[in-house]
Amino acid sequence: MTFRQTLLIPILAIALGACSGSSASPGGATATAAPTTAPSAAASTAPSAAAGGEIQVFAAASLKKALEKATAAYETANPGTTLAVSTDSSAALETKIEQGAPADVFLSADTKNPQKLVDGGFATGDVTRFAGNLLTVIVPTANPAAVKTPADLARAGVKIIAAADGVPIQRYTATLLDNLAKVSGYPADFAAKYTANVVSKEDNVGTIVTKVGLGEGDAGVVYVTDAKTSDKVTTVEIPVDANVPATYGGVVVKASRSQDAAAAFLTWLAGPDGQAILSSFGFLPAS
Repeated sequence: MTFRQTLLIPILAIALGACSGSSASPGGATATAAPTTAPSAAASTAPSAAAGGEIQVFAAASLKKALEKATAAYETANPGTTLAVSTDSSAALETKIEQGAPADVFLSADTKNPQKLVDGGFATGDVTRFAGNLLTVIVPTANPAAVKTPADLARAGVKIIAAADGVPIQRYTATLLDNLAKVSGYPADFAAKYTANVVSKEDNVGTIVTKVGLGEGDAGVVYVTDAKTSDKVTTVEIPVDANVPATYGGVVVKASRSQDAAAAFLTWLAGPDGQAILSSFGFLPAS
């Protein structure tokens, strides 16, 4: 080996090492850039909470029919959004939400249950009042007990289908009974005589309508809107001064992953479009 060849060997080694380091650097830069770019692209295509998806609605049983129409209208006006509605007594639904049931918005037949969620830290914002209602007495269309006025609910032998304790309609009815006891011609112990005639207590107002319609009871106190949902019952008018206005309230559930979408629906329901649908089912403006 000549001196010149001996000199060239280390020079070539140095050059090859430099080339190797140069090619690794771009490769390393590319590998570093890839994960940075990927999350950015994913974030830009991720839908916002209000962009659509399914909204879980927990609603009072008395809203069932109206919400069927409201759901169709809202989904048509908001493509990509669907409403999954579950109905039961407001008290039962409030308890389920506290226990972690997956709900986005809660629509109650009163303001007490949604306020309970707000106070307990289970809902965001204030209670939105979105509808009103009144009470009425229902009897089977054949009216076998010949109930002509609410005073007959205190007559011995009349079988009354009532609501369970804690259900909003039960609380409204309790106030109604106190009011009727003060009406001329009604006994002072009207509430006690009414209670003595109760043969069953139901979890929600829809069941009261069903049982009275089937003749399992002679009468029951329900919302005016619920009385309109069955052709198997007829109504007995309650004195105007004794009637009890019911106010419906809604809240967005704090645990919801779609709070913006839930809030948008609640705002819509309390707005002109939602109110028009509720009104068509006999609901009144919220007081």
